[in-house]
Amino acid sequence: MVGRQETRMQAVDDVSASFPTTSRNRVRRLHERGSYDHAAVFSVLDAGLLCHVAYTFDGQPYCTPTIHWREGDRLYWHGSSASRMLRQLRGGTPACLTVSHLDGLVLARSGFNHSANYRSAMCFGTARIIDEPGAKLKALAGVVDRFYPGRSETLRPISAQEAKATTVIGMRIEEASAKVRAKGVGDDEEDYGHPVWAGVIPVRTVIGAAEPCPRLLPGIERPGNLAGYAEGERLDAALTEAQLAYEGGL
Repeated sequence: MVGRQETRMQAVDDVSASFPTTSRNRVRRLHERGSYDHAAVFSVLDAGLLCHVAYTFDGQPYCTPTIHWREGDRLYWHGSSASRMLRQLRGGTPACLTVSHLDGLVLARSGFNHSANYRSAMCFGTARIIDEPGAKLKALAGVVDRFYPGRSETLRPISAQEAKATTVIGMRIEEASAKVRAKGVGDDEEDYGHPVWAGVIPVRTVIGAAEPCPRLLPGIERPGNLAGYAEGERLDAALTEAQLAYEGGL
């Protein structure tokens, strides 16, 4: 319980903190869009479910799409224990994890000024396999509870074979930056008289109607803790709400 309380306090402290600015995470182009605040980085991470993790092994770069989750300043993801690439993480290796959201298509009066509204975060650290059995089981519950708070307690227990077949990777965020574009068309002044449509087409990922499993046992209803994933709601908002609930239960 003490450890969980410390994690919760750390999450609160993170809101007012910033990551150090270094040659790795410094936003070099359009730096006014960048931020190094924990709150800015975490808001991008927490609004997403999929990330891309990049490593280099034996001179060969790899970039893996996977599900990520966050506890304080630590990121976690998982993969198959049969993965040769993931097995090489046992001793730790530098990694870069990125999350991005497309929020709008920006159509200008010139091809050069076409753009997109987006939110992105890039995080650097040393990725390591979580080997300790208790920590691994906690993390395997976390990958469920982070998106569906409290759900792991309602599921059948994970089997020893399932745990053995899954590799969990953890990484403390050493450096990170967020970059956001959230504005309209930025044409050159002399182009505003050009006779072509220009503007922003918003892009949203919206949750659809639930499709219950046809083999549900009689009387099983959708639980209240899934209320955030209601039809018509934005996915990024639902994921952010779930993260707040998850942090509250740590």
